[in-house]
Order: sequence, then C-alpha cells, then structure tokens
Amino acid sequence: MSVEAAIKTGLPGIWVHGKSVRVDFMHRGTRHRHTLGIEPTETNLRHAAHLRIAALCALKTGSYRAADFFPDSYPTDTSNRPSKRLCDLYDVYMPLKAADITEETQSRYEVALNACLNTIGRARRIDELMPADIQQLRVDLIATRSVATVNNYLTTFTGFLRWCEDNEYCEGLAKHCTRFTKSHKEPDPFTHAEYQVLLDKGCQHPLTQASLVLAFYSGLRPGELCALAVEDIAPDLKSLTVRRSITRSGAFKVPKNERERTVFLFPPAQEALKVLIADAETRNPADLRVWLNRSESRIDRARPLNIAGSPKHKNAVKHSYVLSAWGSEWRNILRRAKVRPRPPYQTRHTYACWSLAAGGNLAFVATQMGHAGYLTFIKIYGRWIESAFSSEPLRTWASKHNLGEFGTNFCPKRSKQKT
Repeated sequence: MSVEAAIKTGLPGIWVHGKSVRVDFMHRGTRHRHTLGIEPTETNLRHAAHLRIAALCALKTGSYRAADFFPDSYPTDTSNRPSKRLCDLYDVYMPLKAADITEETQSRYEVALNACLNTIGRARRIDELMPADIQQLRVDLIATRSVATVNNYLTTFTGFLRWCEDNEYCEGLAKHCTRFTKSHKEPDPFTHAEYQVLLDKGCQHPLTQASLVLAFYSGLRPGELCALAVEDIAPDLKSLTVRRSITRSGAFKVPKNERERTVFLFPPAQEALKVLIADAETRNPADLRVWLNRSESRIDRARPLNIAGSPKHKNAVKHSYVLSAWGSEWRNILRRAKVRPRPPYQTRHTYACWSLAAGGNLAFVATQMGHAGYLTFIKIYGRWIESAFSSEPLRTWASKHNLGEFGTNFCPKRSKQKT
C-alpha cells in the first residue's frame, strides 16, 4: 500500500486513505498507524483527531493498549512495526535491487547510496528524518562534488527513499531529494579542418586512422564502437548492426535502450571498415559473453575489430578492444595533432552536427544514433536543427521539382485601370 495514496486533512496526524480515515503518530521512535474503517466525513475526522490525542496521552502515562483505542484497525496495518535504521534498510534494499541490474550498475548504486548514508548518518532511523535532513544532504554533497556526480547520487537515493515509502517505513521524504539544475552543455563538434589534422598528424598507424574515420562517420557511442566485430558488418559494407556494447570494466552488454539497430554507412566509413576487417580476419573468432541482464547472457562467436589499437611503434599495434585503450589512444591522437582536447564521445556529436548541417533527415539521423525518442535528440542538437531549417524550403521545393510534383507558379493579376 503506497503512502503516496494518503491525503492530508489539515488535522495533525489524520489522513484520508482511500475511503477510510487513518490515524498516524510517533512515540519513542516507533510509528503508530491505524486505519479506522470509517468514511472521511467532517464528524469522523474530528472523532479521529480526538482519538489520536487520547492515545498520545495514554502513551505518556503508560496505560496505552492499541486494542482499546483501535479495535477495528486493519490487521494488515504496519503501525506497530519497529522503525528501521538506514543501514538495516540498505541491507534489505540492495539485494532486491540487484536482481534487476548488472554487477557494474550495482557497484555504482552502492557507491552512491553509501555516500548518502555516510553523509546523513547510517545509524539514524528513517522515520526520524525530516525534510530538512534531506535538504542538508544536498548541501553537504555538493560542497565537495560536481553537479553531475551529486545528481547521480541523489537519483539513486531517491529510488531508495521511494522504496522505503512504498513499504511504509517513512513518508514524504523522496520528493525533497531533488536534483540540482545543471547547465546544458551543447555538443562541441570538430570542424572538418580539425578532423583532417587528426587524421594526418594524430594517427601513426593505418588501423588507428581507420578507427578514427569510423568513429566520425558512424555516430556510434564509444562502447558500441569498441564492441564491433566482423560478423556485425554487412557483406557489402553499406551497413552494420549494433549488437553489443562494452563497459569500462571490459564486460559486454546489450546496447543502450536494450535493442539492436542497423546503421547505414557513409563511403568513408565503408573504406575504413575494409582496413579493420582485413586485420580482424587474421585472428580466430572468440566467444564474447554478452550480458542481457543480471542473470542471463548469450555467447557471440565473433572476431572483434581492433578499434582500440594503441601502437607503441608505427608498424606495431596492440590487439585490444577495451574501452580504456581507445580512450588512451584518443588522447594521444589529440596530443600529437595539437587539437583542442575533447572527450571521444564528441565524435558522435560531430556525426550528428555534420549530418544536420548538411540537411540530413531528422528522423533518419536520430534513428541512426539509436535515440529512444526525438525529444532528447532535439534537446541536444536543437541549434543545428534550427540552422538547417533556413535552407529546408528551397531543398524541399527542388526535390518536388525533380519529382514533377509542383503547381503553377503564382503570378498576381494586375487590376485593369479605368480610363
């Protein structure tokens, strides 16, 4: 039974829950909550308020017996359940949550929750927490951490608080665990001139060049790029299928949004794949375990492309496809090319910005990149979408002309002048 379904009445400790009146009070760290089974009329609400005051007086004098005051309280009511400390609730919550997430995600949850619990006090009882405690938690976290990190912690802690509320250990705390407003960072795409410098001066090996070209002209996320295998590429090289991604720890998982997608490739990406496939075909296939969820996985028999090759010498390349290796080589490429540093994810942003600036179809580009919905895509790339709109009427009109789908040009008639 969700606490959020209860409605305040304006009387202390008196709630309307469904079609019944609920009495709620605390005494020495224990919550007492009783549903009376009477309709929430004005008279019944006043009766409940008087009953609550009498029960509190009995508690203070030591003469309180719940059956005397609330004989008809529902047996499913959890009023007499002892309050739980945060550390105890954490021990119950995490195994339940872990059943639905991967080990890597569980590790991030544990880091976030432990940071919040250590800050707020692990031994504190959750039903003694006030909204001010949650607000102070936000202040303490942001004092030593970035907005992105704190928002991640708060999101995880909010989920924990909602679970506590759903199980009636507390009420009304999750809504106060709000995220900080984060300034929206627009994509920082590379220019065509920067791309050429990266290619000419930053890359010291053909495989590195091919990896760079594919990153810019496919729009893949870094984890998807590093998890590509020969078996994911169409025989004609015109498309590839994103079947898996690789995490920082080196584990394979299903792509974001848990669905495969087909990416149609530009000519530069097709040429790059010829180089990468020729190299990968010199190696035997490997069994790649791809995790579908916490307990299920599949085995992909495949030959991974050497996307993350980080050569120590011009003619030697390290066979590795872990995400950290690509990140390391990416930094080396930028350093050698003397191009302003940006994260490797900006190759994906560059693909989108170049495509939109060239008048690419909005739905096509969003689908290529694997966005679950257009709203997020428009929010990220709004400026580039708007810049492309100015040329859209002429482009559309030219296409209609080519298809023979146009009407007669409008020529206003001149009115005849009276002589």
